[in-house]
Amino acid sequence: MTQSEFDEVRPPEPPRRRRRGDRPGGRRSGRRGGSGAGGDGAREMFMVPEAEFTSYYDKPIVKPPPWGHEVAAYLFLGGVAGGSGLLAAGAQLTGRPKLRRNARLGGMASVCLGGAALVADLGRPDRFYNMLRTFKVTSPMSVGSWILSAFAGGLFVAGASEIDRMLKNRLPLGPLRQVLRFVEGPAGLAAAVFAAPLAGYTAVLLADTANPTWNATHRDLPFVFVSSASLAASGLAMVTTPVAETGPARVLAVLGVAGDITAMKLMERRMDPVAAEPLHHGQAGTLLRWSERLAVAGGLGALLGGRHRAVAALSGLALLSASALTRFGVFEAGIHAAKDPRYTVEPQKRRLAARRAAGITDDSITTAG
Repeated sequence: MTQSEFDEVRPPEPPRRRRRGDRPGGRRSGRRGGSGAGGDGAREMFMVPEAEFTSYYDKPIVKPPPWGHEVAAYLFLGGVAGGSGLLAAGAQLTGRPKLRRNARLGGMASVCLGGAALVADLGRPDRFYNMLRTFKVTSPMSVGSWILSAFAGGLFVAGASEIDRMLKNRLPLGPLRQVLRFVEGPAGLAAAVFAAPLAGYTAVLLADTANPTWNATHRDLPFVFVSSASLAASGLAMVTTPVAETGPARVLAVLGVAGDITAMKLMERRMDPVAAEPLHHGQAGTLLRWSERLAVAGGLGALLGGRHRAVAALSGLALLSASALTRFGVFEAGIHAAKDPRYTVEPQKRRLAARRAAGITDDSITTAG
């Protein structure tokens, strides 16, 4: 018998069932036919077992992404930074200096921590620099790298001016201090222009993969992530800023809660039911359920008791936690979906059947079977 090097990893074949009429020695009896035997004895009758969603050598059909929790942390911190940049611009335009300062500094800290998480996943800092060597509009990673750089540039200029004021003009800037004060306002507004793209591009990055669950969310996940970023930024502002200046943050929190829950429910409804299963089961399901509960609690706290310092701080922590759990929950759902062939095969079969039912049988996907 010819043997292959893969024989040792080949899954064992299930034992064949003995048919009625077979003798213990492996010979068939002389009787022919009979409905109980499954045929008339003159032809081979096959017994097909129930289909099982397996793959060659127990390997996944879709390769799971080689990402650790550093990437999930980057998804969350990018949302905090983007939402904070937008909130800082609103505070700048409405004359709320403490909210403006805290939002800018919170955004700067989130950018630094998120960049560290991204570099930790990439392995070397120069890999991030290499992504800035070109601009490829069809690559979410390339576009996102430039969005992050543009946002960070504007926010760090505005944040440097805030730090200089906090230190009572003790930074050794010399004549550059006047220049910094002059460009502070435009830099803060420039960062706000890139705030929403920064909060949402990571959703496009996930949905642009072959991962069955992430790809099925491509129409709605950016709205979920932008709403989640609103929760995170408003929650951080409510924790760090006196209630006298957190009016915009409370409004953003309530709008973010409404948008987050609505977008998530709409996304799940529009997804293939099988592709949506990882969002409801296991660790991802637990994270997303708690995210919804904390978002509702934080939104109610901001709406009803946001003028009380203790209630505002607790509501802000709930909103921050809800945003983090949303990002980690979606991330975990995609990791789990890539490991089970069922989440890849069943949605593909449904899409194929739908195309055939619509009369599309002459393209490269469907055939006139």
